[in-house]
Amino acid sequence: MRRRLRLLSVAVLGVVALSAFSVGTWRSAGEVPRLVIARLQYEGGGDWYANPSSLPNLLAAIAERTNLPVERTEARVRLTDEALSSYPFVHATGHGEMRLSEEEVVRLRAYLTQGGFLHVDDNYGLDESFRREIARVFPDRPLVEVPASHPIYHVVYDFPDGLPKIHEHDGKPAQGLGIFIGGRLAVYYSVSADLGNGWEDIGTHPGDAPELHERALRMGVNLFVYAVTSRVTP
Repeated sequence: MRRRLRLLSVAVLGVVALSAFSVGTWRSAGEVPRLVIARLQYEGGGDWYANPSSLPNLLAAIAERTNLPVERTEARVRLTDEALSSYPFVHATGHGEMRLSEEEVVRLRAYLTQGGFLHVDDNYGLDESFRREIARVFPDRPLVEVPASHPIYHVVYDFPDGLPKIHEHDGKPAQGLGIFIGGRLAVYYSVSADLGNGWEDIGTHPGDAPELHERALRMGVNLFVYAVTSRVTP
């Protein structure tokens, strides 16, 4: 696994250094910019800010387990922000309604078709509105099941059965859905898994065992590494 991480890190550093899509800001000439996860701030009444300790914990895990140059603090972004294109990984969650304006639909479509990656984690309540809004973004690209053989389940840690179940709501199995663009997984939607709950500080959700926290972090590392390495062309 360490050799795999080293090879992935070298590939990612090359992309970050050479791509116009590179993330973060140059602190000095020749210095590699740092990668950031951006939390999506959306309208509609949903609590886009849910699970406040989740992304800091995930970023810490990425920093500690890989050689990728990541920030420890999440960014926050709206789809209309000019900075949107500078983030390779945008994360959205919440329990309520998500509503996108026509401009946001256009901006999200452009971001994803130009190499961006969106992870949406249904926090038990976002499902209906997200499915409606993503269908506006890609009316000709439905959400489909991401097969357990896909690299997103194996790029660093192996999940032979696909998306792990982290937090129990109603007994439904975890499901990983996605939208592919030219063979690249551009949108990953985790349903009935609640990865964000698992990323939060241990004890935040008393019914979730510590081993579920570890499992969630491992899946999160996979998501991030896939998002940045999927832009690497052979």
